[in-house]
Amino acid sequence: MSEVERPAEPGAGRTGRSSRDTTPGRHAFRGNRDGSQDKAGWYGPVALAVDTAGVALPVALCFHRAGLPHTGVATATATLMWLTVLAAHRRYGRRWLGESRGVLTALHDWLTLLGLLAVVRVLTGEHSPPAVALLALAPAPLLTTVCRALTHRHLTGQRREAHVVQRALVVGEGSAVDRVVEQLASRTDHPYVVIGAVPVGPSANRSGVPETGRLEAVAAGPDGGGPDGTAVVSAARQYAADTVLVAPGSLLSGQRLRTLTWAVQDAGLPLVISSGLADVALRRVRPSTAAGLHLLHVDPPLRRGPQLALKSALDRTGAVLGLLLLAPLLALIALVVRLDSPGPALYRQTRAGHRGAPFTMWKFRSMVVDAERLRPQLAAANEVDGPLFKVRADPRITRVGRVLRRTSLDELPQLVNVARGEMSLVGPRPPLPDEVAAYGSTALRRLLVKPGLTGPWQVSGRSDLSWDESLALDLRYADNWSLTTDLDLLARTVRAVVDGRGAY
Repeated sequence: MSEVERPAEPGAGRTGRSSRDTTPGRHAFRGNRDGSQDKAGWYGPVALAVDTAGVALPVALCFHRAGLPHTGVATATATLMWLTVLAAHRRYGRRWLGESRGVLTALHDWLTLLGLLAVVRVLTGEHSPPAVALLALAPAPLLTTVCRALTHRHLTGQRREAHVVQRALVVGEGSAVDRVVEQLASRTDHPYVVIGAVPVGPSANRSGVPETGRLEAVAAGPDGGGPDGTAVVSAARQYAADTVLVAPGSLLSGQRLRTLTWAVQDAGLPLVISSGLADVALRRVRPSTAAGLHLLHVDPPLRRGPQLALKSALDRTGAVLGLLLLAPLLALIALVVRLDSPGPALYRQTRAGHRGAPFTMWKFRSMVVDAERLRPQLAAANEVDGPLFKVRADPRITRVGRVLRRTSLDELPQLVNVARGEMSLVGPRPPLPDEVAAYGSTALRRLLVKPGLTGPWQVSGRSDLSWDESLALDLRYADNWSLTTDLDLLARTVRAVVDGRGAY
């Protein structure tokens, strides 16, 4: 996915000018066509060095310690093929560097490497023990993932400060411009910062970005849009835009859109067209053409089939293994909870599961026994909008409970729910029945998948999220989930738990 990020805080959207030089007209069209302008120069060399060392050192060490012949040849071959695989997949391209955490791509590249080395092994008759070879190659994807994750984190931090971005001029009808600007402003995990808009027709531009021009509702001229191109290119030059982002509509389509495209690209400026789709994973979209029209086929969300069956099997297997491995820790936590405050160690609560079906969810008790009875007294202190209820300094939480919530250890008994098939390892937060009663038709879509022990909310701020932010993350997950998305979220959960942000 890829990718499920936390929306920006209200008002944090980058709809204004970036913190780089934004003086209108100082120079025109500064960006690169691949959107990589101003990325840190160390991304590529560091990635290359880490990838080289990640194969060369372990292979040389393992082959030497095992007393195998041709250590140098094996090291050189494995290293060269690993770098070749990464280069063939364009992992060192400026467009790609820093844009992904690399968890799943590194695994894909590593499996490709194993396949190629297996072929080389057969062709050359190389006979090193497979276990030694696998052990020697195991660090490669791990080190690559760590390197890509650090690079991605650095780039994301830069973009939150409006660096390493493309200055975009948005062209379209007023309402379409507003939607594009709002969507781009809601997140910071992309390179676009809107510096102006060129509305089409008389509709007002309510996005708050500067209006750098306006196109007539009906194109003038025999070519159906020549003046449009002149106006847009002029606005782009005046405001030093790096790209033009067009939102087509009833007033901007067909020949008029085609002519505008010619004018912008002939001026040497990259052009991007918004499809109008939002929060649809790229893997669900397939382009095609028919009678000269460019069409986008949108695949439906995964609601049944082999992936769902495999997800369920992995969930239950992982939960059972987790319960077995964590049994001593679970027993210790239960003892500490009982010693800290009167009452049972476990707390059970009815939650809404898949398609709203109620089930009993288990947690380690982190509050006093009569917490539910005291909740109405704290209604005025609720710090979350919508149907959620959260109080940062909730007086009902026990001393041990605060530690359990900070580390998310109070959630571990839900492995029982996962093993029983009532929950998944990854999914939306399981809501209370009274919360579901307040849902509208949009919010009910989050119930189309099983709730999870962890999920997008866990890695994106947890209780610091507003209701709208939490709902947006859950809907995005429900419509776009995949096994690879789940693996990515599980990997990111570890860092979120260690960080502890939003856990209370």
